[in-house]
Amino acid sequence: MGRSGAPRPEEGCVTIIETSVWIDQINAKDTPQTQWLNRNLSTMRIALTDLILAEVLQGIRSDTAFMTVRNKLLALTVFNTGGRDLALVSAQNYRMLRKKGFTVRSTPDCITASYCILEGHTLLHNDRDFDAFEKHLGLSVIHP
Repeated sequence: MGRSGAPRPEEGCVTIIETSVWIDQINAKDTPQTQWLNRNLSTMRIALTDLILAEVLQGIRSDTAFMTVRNKLLALTVFNTGGRDLALVSAQNYRMLRKKGFTVRSTPDCITASYCILEGHTLLHNDRDFDAFEKHLGLSVIHP
């Protein structure tokens, strides 16, 4: 079992790679998260969400790099997020964390964390906004 009690990635769940890790990967930053991604990309069930896909691709300036990254990311599973139910859960999670003294700085992060919790996916990230989701809402996170 993972740190939050959810199944560990090697037990069959999907690992969602969050925007912060993809950006570090694209920029060839050597972090524990990018090392984990490099080791596991071809052997584990790695995915991203449509929101993460948009965030990553929006930051790429070169047309050539855009197409390269786009094609590599589209070779992975891309989950569709959004809709009323996820919006309501994300808003509830945001409000619950705010009442506990944690303000999530990014709506996309709140949606991503809430999606992973709802769907039982594990998250690999390099962004402190997800810490409160893990601690207080049971988000399953990889700690490389």
